[in-house]
Amino acid sequence: MRVLILCEHDGKGIRLGSRSAVTFANAVAEETQGSIECLVLGHTVGAVAQDAAGYAPVLLSDHPALANPVADRYAKIITDVVKQRSYDLVVAAATTFAKDILPRAAGLLGGAMASEVIGHQFREGRLCFRRPLFAGAVVATVALKGSPQIVTVRPSAYAPTNALAERCAITNIPVDETTLPKKTEFEALQSKLSNRPDVTEARIVVSGGRAFKNSEDFERLVGGLADRLHAGTGSSRALVDAGITPNAFQVGQTGKVVAPELYIALGISGAVQHLAGMKNSRTIVAINSDPDAPIFEMADYGLVGDVYELVPQLIEKLNGK
Repeated sequence: MRVLILCEHDGKGIRLGSRSAVTFANAVAEETQGSIECLVLGHTVGAVAQDAAGYAPVLLSDHPALANPVADRYAKIITDVVKQRSYDLVVAAATTFAKDILPRAAGLLGGAMASEVIGHQFREGRLCFRRPLFAGAVVATVALKGSPQIVTVRPSAYAPTNALAERCAITNIPVDETTLPKKTEFEALQSKLSNRPDVTEARIVVSGGRAFKNSEDFERLVGGLADRLHAGTGSSRALVDAGITPNAFQVGQTGKVVAPELYIALGISGAVQHLAGMKNSRTIVAINSDPDAPIFEMADYGLVGDVYELVPQLIEKLNGK
């Protein structure tokens, strides 16, 4: 199979999730004697293309009209590239970036799509995908009818690929701005700058739940512990709904799916929706005042107590006091 990987980037290099998508694509290509290529979209993204070329050959569309990831424009470029170069499979990491763009591209291509893929296998020569349903309570194995196939893979399900010994070729894909849709315009991006690692890429994640009463307490305790551990910060949906934490922090079925080496759940009861987003963490530590909280069934280590009392003690210990 010929596989195209849509790379998500930060303007300097491709994100860790895209490297996981490359791992998936390599596995499929090897089993089908196929090939892979990365697609980089944006403006003044030569450095990103150079980074991506460390993992696979790169197709680069660099144009001012692509400076911001507007779904209809990006989908048009993806559609044109797939049709011109006859790809069988289009892959991206299952992030908000791809969830916004790839379904539109799938509609334009008339292909079949599977999202949140956590595994794959070949059955009688047919590529099948494993994907969770009902907050992870069921894992279905599905096969797609139609071509091309479009897939988003959970970064937590595939280890990020390592760089190759030599960089691969970069091919420029020209952009005709007159053919791009203009019904959607990028207005602004509202986000909170943070020195902490992104929750989907962090080795350690510290998350807070309903036990935290306001944003100040969340930042002081959850953020304070995260800073001592050089960790990312996450939260339950309850805090997002209450306006205590931004949507970008939400871990769960309708938020971000993470699988860090260490996940610390502070004041999180362990609702099914939240567990679906973090249950694949290597080690789970939970602190909750309710000894019967469902989170303790999932945790490797648990501590019953008030987060307002125990978390400051942990921070003091880490500070060497």
